[in-house]
Amino acid sequence: MPEPQTSLGVAHFLAQTDTVGTALLVLLLAMSAISWVLIAIKGLSQAVRARRSEQFLRMFWNARSLDEVNAEIATHGARDPFSHLAAHAMHAQAHHAKYGAARLSEAGSAQDFVTRTIRKVLDEENTRLENGLTTLATIGSTAPFVGLFGTVWGVYHALVAIGMSGAGTLDKVAGPVGEALIMTAIGLAVAVPAVVAYNAFSRGNRVLNGKLDAFAFELLTFLSMGQALQSAERPQQGSMPSLHAVAGA
Repeated sequence: MPEPQTSLGVAHFLAQTDTVGTALLVLLLAMSAISWVLIAIKGLSQAVRARRSEQFLRMFWNARSLDEVNAEIATHGARDPFSHLAAHAMHAQAHHAKYGAARLSEAGSAQDFVTRTIRKVLDEENTRLENGLTTLATIGSTAPFVGLFGTVWGVYHALVAIGMSGAGTLDKVAGPVGEALIMTAIGLAVAVPAVVAYNAFSRGNRVLNGKLDAFAFELLTFLSMGQALQSAERPQQGSMPSLHAVAGA
């Protein structure tokens, strides 16, 4: 009676692989888990950050004065990059007005001190936005090579086993070699989502950084104007111009 053919596939490949092949597979699975966790965390945080930023900017441009903005931040806290930037900038101006240049970090005029504070906050926000992107880029660039290494290792062991058995027919060669290609497929499946997510998050960060830079310029202008903002073309008694109206003047 003919011998029953052994079914080929992922299960057979995993059963026949050695310690190196198993370690490479575990590494790829770990890389996939890490990338999906990062994608979920950063995707959720980006959506929440965008919603909170939109709410704060709407409140900021409709505010009647920076004091109103400061009171709103003190009540609800700085929960997005724009409110974080505004809170630090206004605190820096109040601190310099009260204590002056007591240290080297506070040297110069109030505008110089506020400008340095704004730059520092922008750097902090950019660093916070970049968290996790290096890991995604590393996974996206190395996962295909890890899978390729697993394929090469699998083909090597398959050819050695075929040579030792002395059976060099096509069915004995094609099956094990085809199974070894599973590692390359897994590596590509791990890399593609990581690369797509990295590009999407990088673009979102560039857009947000551009908006932050523009907002920082407007904020510095308002802080430099000081009381002139309050007295700029007062309308009828009982109403004051909003920050958005002053900015467009």
